[in-house]
Amino acid sequence: MVASWKADETRIWDPTCELCEEARFTEWFYEDDLCWVAECDACTVPMVVWRNHGAEPADEIRGHLRSRLTEVMERCFDGRWKFDDRLRTIPGHYHAHARALAWGPEALRRRAN
Repeated sequence: MVASWKADETRIWDPTCELCEEARFTEWFYEDDLCWVAECDACTVPMVVWRNHGAEPADEIRGHLRSRLTEVMERCFDGRWKFDDRLRTIPGHYHAHARALAWGPEALRRRAN
């Protein structure tokens, strides 16, 4: 079954893109029609992924994505972090990681449920 957002003719998606594929290899923390937040399978930190194949979302969309990642970080993690939206290994699809600001006891820690 094709996700409803993929049937939206105003959205762009690439069937060869691993982020467009939305494979659930890791834990997902959040999803809506614009994005999803999950643990990155490469670096094991939370990341938000735009549900549109493209590298430059509009400012209001970028704000929505950042807000969703912030909500997940506040709900599920302790520790100081920053947004990292430098597109390294998947340069054609916007996504942003929550990177710890420090190592050791100041690093990101998963909250107990």
